[in-house]
Amino acid sequence: MSRNDDSAFWESANNHLIRYGSPFDPAIIERAKGSYVYDADGRAILDFTSGQMSAVLGHGHPRIVETVQRQVETVAHLFSSMLTRPVVELAERLAALAPGLEKVLFLSTGAESNEAAIRMAKLVTGKHEIVAFSKSWHGMTGVAASATYSAGRKGYGPAAVGSFAIPAPNAFRPRFKHPDGSLDWQTELDDAFELLDAQSTGNLAAFVAEPILSSGGILELPKGYLAALKKKCEERGMLLILDEAQTGIGRTGDMFAFQRDGVTPDILTLSKTIGAGLPLSAVMTTPEIEQAAYEKGFLFYTTHVSDPLPAAVGLTVLDVVRDEKLVARASQMGAQLFEGLSAIKDQYPCVGDVRGRGLLLGMEIIKETGNREPDHDMGAAIMAEAFKRGLSMNIVKMPGMGGVFRIAPPLTISSEELDQGISIIGDAVKACVAR
Repeated sequence: MSRNDDSAFWESANNHLIRYGSPFDPAIIERAKGSYVYDADGRAILDFTSGQMSAVLGHGHPRIVETVQRQVETVAHLFSSMLTRPVVELAERLAALAPGLEKVLFLSTGAESNEAAIRMAKLVTGKHEIVAFSKSWHGMTGVAASATYSAGRKGYGPAAVGSFAIPAPNAFRPRFKHPDGSLDWQTELDDAFELLDAQSTGNLAAFVAEPILSSGGILELPKGYLAALKKKCEERGMLLILDEAQTGIGRTGDMFAFQRDGVTPDILTLSKTIGAGLPLSAVMTTPEIEQAAYEKGFLFYTTHVSDPLPAAVGLTVLDVVRDEKLVARASQMGAQLFEGLSAIKDQYPCVGDVRGRGLLLGMEIIKETGNREPDHDMGAAIMAEAFKRGLSMNIVKMPGMGGVFRIAPPLTISSEELDQGISIIGDAVKACVAR
């Protein structure tokens, strides 16, 4: 009998855990190392989501382990107004990587960083209306949840006053098209802001956006879109907040995804990847915005602001990314992954699209009806089959978002491990199609 079938474990889990999202995987995970997690039977399961899209250095990277051990012995947590060298050094390092965004605030989670960014934008502009994409995910707290439109809006009462959404550009299902059928994103953006202006009370404070909408189904903002969006914001006195929880720290083949477009946001939020799986997030902004916020009494005083332990881990993450040349590696490995997934797409009509950038790719599963209708059942079957074969990957199963696999392995993954994962995906698709 499999040790994963421990009835006492599952009974205790069912009796005491609050269910918070998708069903739990049918395995008890005992440990993780490198690109793999290991279940109760000692079976290696290739991790194609980097934990919760966070473990960019894989699991148990020796330099992260050494940093945690050293810093815990030195100082892990302090009163929030006390500063340590790791905090100041990490701020300096990040500022050097994102010229123009020299002011940094360190927090714990992505939702928390977005709360702080939106709070700052409201204070500085003196306005309160916040705009996001229709398939966004910015967190499950307060105004971050109010700016999240991909899921979780029904049944929780009113959202924050002044919450607006515009359509997320989707090249696979374009709303506005050029004569050749391709996405006319400029017309779509113009139309969206015309509707937004009609609804606004004149208090537009900020637009918060992901360069690649992950939970929305790996929808990448087309080249030129970010610059056009920034112009729309400037014309209305809005700030542009970019949420790079999943795209930051090298994953897309640039240190930050916005750098491809040469457009610097007014406020940048980081999380997930900067802590390599540990709870660390950051808000970065310009000296001018920080000064204006300070003069107006900006307050975001939390228990774990500027904690030294996660800051020390963040420094090590940046060191490893630099020393192991992981930004360039994400681009190189991403090309290999894209080619492998595209070959599966060419072989099986149920794979409708492969998209994304670097090591953040999406593979969409559709019904073979010719109208690109998402096939949630087939997607779920492929995910389960892949897991049985030793691969963990996540599929977006929420209604209206499509059956899209979000594939984001660690930046440290080897070429052989990548090929192993591609092979398992191909075999899983083949097995499910044959049923």
